[in-house]
This record gives sequence, structure tokens and C-alpha cells, in this order.
Amino acid sequence: MQAELVWDLKCGTGEGPVWDAPNRRLLFCDIPAGRIHALSLADGAKQSWQLPENVGSFALCASGRLLVALRKQVVFFDLTNSAITEFTKLIDEPPTNRLNDGKVGPDGSFWVGSMDESTPRGPLGHLYRVTADGAITRKSSGYMVSNGLAWSPDGGTMYHSCSTQGRIDAWDYRHGEISNRREFARVTTEEGHPDGAATDSEGCYWSAGVSAGRLNRFTPDGPLAESVPMPISSPTMPCFTPGYLYVTSLRRGDTQATSLDGGLFRLPTSLEGVPVPVFADI
Repeated sequence: MQAELVWDLKCGTGEGPVWDAPNRRLLFCDIPAGRIHALSLADGAKQSWQLPENVGSFALCASGRLLVALRKQVVFFDLTNSAITEFTKLIDEPPTNRLNDGKVGPDGSFWVGSMDESTPRGPLGHLYRVTADGAITRKSSGYMVSNGLAWSPDGGTMYHSCSTQGRIDAWDYRHGEISNRREFARVTTEEGHPDGAATDSEGCYWSAGVSAGRLNRFTPDGPLAESVPMPISSPTMPCFTPGYLYVTSLRRGDTQATSLDGGLFRLPTSLEGVPVPVFADI
């Protein structure tokens, strides 16, 4: 698999790619810039939208809007007129925390985690479930950087990671409830601490190895099956589209940085991704 640069955006932290199949476009965000970008796979057209604060993650909605995780609140965002509508109440998080990785689960609820932005980080992050009535429920705690949400093809397993601790967990998932937490994989800095993730139709878990410039593919049982080098220092999240695996990245300020950091890349693949549901807001 050879990675190709498709948009040299120089994102501070490019993240959260989402495949919008009806419109044949890939959407993703730049977290610190508070921007959402769209790349049309049909004609290469590019669009961008500005939000008033950090965008940790977002999801497609049945109405055509986006459900967006801002720093401490989840809102609706209308791409046609940039209108923002409050959805959840402000979340009771420590002052140093913000919302981070989020994704819609098989039951249509939105799962989103938080992270500590302090140096050094503390285990202050949480994992939440957001339902169509705007209720937000804390489901798990103790994360430095909540990340890596993805589900198995049958929807019965939820994967979730703590990037800083290098741990990926698996949970049993039934009707929006999680149980039976167990360690799925433990990843070193050299192998690539787990950032954003996606699953393929064979049940394998693809994790962006943000500390090692790699994409790591784990089998459904946990062992590392494949590690794909990237031409950047810090890939952040993969996303499957027909024929390709798209990958976002962030810019680093150290000696491991490359000139392509912060760009959007794609790799050809015959694998299909597990479809991510839309949030049922209508």
C-alpha cells in the first residue's frame, strides 16, 4: 500500500474523516483551527467551514446536518448556512479537558470521549453516549486521551483506546450498552500509539499509529497483522471509501516532523470498511 497526498492542508491536527456516501465526499476536521473540510471524490471540489471553537469530532445526521463535538458541548451544524443549534447541555468536564474522538454506534447513538490537554496529561478523560433526545451519559472514565472508536462488522464489539497509555480495549456492545471490558492490544511508542481507528469487513481493526508514522491493522483476536508505513510522522485516523483508505494527519513541532504533515492522504485497497451509521436526528 502506497500513500498518496491528496490535499496538502497543513492541518494543525487533521482528524475525524467521515465518508458521506450519498454525496460522494470525504469530510474531516482540523481540531485546533475549528474547521471542517470536504473533498468531493467525484470531481475533486473542496469546501471548508469555520466553527467558533475546537472541533473534536463530528458525525453525519439523517437530516443532512452534522452533529459536532465542540470543546464541552455537542451541537448541530448546518452545512448549507453554517447555522449552529445547541443539542446537549454543557458537559461537566475539568477546565483542562475538551471533547475528542467521536463516532455513531450501530444503534444510532453518538459516542464521544474527552481528553486532558495538560502537560503532563492526567487520566481525566471520559467516554460518553449521546442519544437522539439530547441526553448525554458518562459510560467510562480514566483516560488521558479517549480515542479509537470503531465497531465490529456485526456490531457486537466496540473498540476504544487511550492514546497516551497505548492501550486498546474491546467491549461487548448491545443496544447501546457496553460491558465486559478487556484489553484488546497494547501498543508501544515505537509501534505507534493508537489514535483514530476504523474496522474493515474482515473484522480487523485499523489504528493510526500516531507516534510512529504507521497504520496498524489488528486481527479480530488482537494480534498485529500488518503495519503500513506512512510518509508522515503522525497519522491520526483512517476512513474507508470505495477503493481507498483515506488518512488524516497532524503537524509536529519536533525533529520527527515532515513537510507533508497535516495533509490528507489515501491508499488504494480492495478492503471494504464497516459502514458508520448516521445519527437519527429526524
